[in-house]
Amino acid sequence: DLDTALAHARRMLQEGADFLDVGGESTRPGAAPVPAEEELARVLPLIERLAGEPGARVSVDTSKPEVMRAAAKAGAVLINDVYALRQPGALEAAAESGAAVCLMHMQGEPRSMQRDPQYKDVLREVKEFLLGRAQACLAAGIAEDRILLDPGFGFGKTREHNLVLLRGLPELVSLGYPVVVGLSRKSLLGALLGGKPVEQRLYASLAAATAAVLNGAHIVRVHDVAPTDDALKIAWAIRG
Repeated sequence: DLDTALAHARRMLQEGADFLDVGGESTRPGAAPVPAEEELARVLPLIERLAGEPGARVSVDTSKPEVMRAAAKAGAVLINDVYALRQPGALEAAAESGAAVCLMHMQGEPRSMQRDPQYKDVLREVKEFLLGRAQACLAAGIAEDRILLDPGFGFGKTREHNLVLLRGLPELVSLGYPVVVGLSRKSLLGALLGGKPVEQRLYASLAAATAAVLNGAHIVRVHDVAPTDDALKIAWAIRG
């Protein structure tokens, strides 16, 4: 519902959000794809309205070239793609849009990514993949200062894979691009807490966001904006 979404977005802005990430297709484990027409119908009215809100920077969470183009035209300034612009035509669409891009690592696809993820060296493989995608963006004409990297916590990774990546964030930061981290409410946190359900993961999410920032992350994607904003003000002060 557009009015409900707008009210939620405005509340997040008031609580300190710097970006609002708008998506019309779930990328949770096991999620089914959504036709482009339906995705456009879900996201465009909201992006158009939010683009006019004071202080709002809109990110569009999509892998489809047609959605990227339309969202950027409607006012989105960042394309957040779990496929890292690997879908046919996505790289070209992103380059033409002029928007910044967030390139995420994912092993497999949402429908199957958590069945049995395997790596020989998860940190090295994720680092090499992200560097390769950044280089592809540069070759396509996307400016270096418009590229962000996301290791993709929970996207084709076991609990131990996720922990290795969180400990190894400084290596990803060393690539020279801003690093985006999404750990809020994830099943990793529930597992570490003995199976706590999603609605009981706030404190764990705050701890994970703080750890990510202290390890060099530049942007965190969260559900609970106000408490995370408080926690990260402390983390940023410690980082100096």
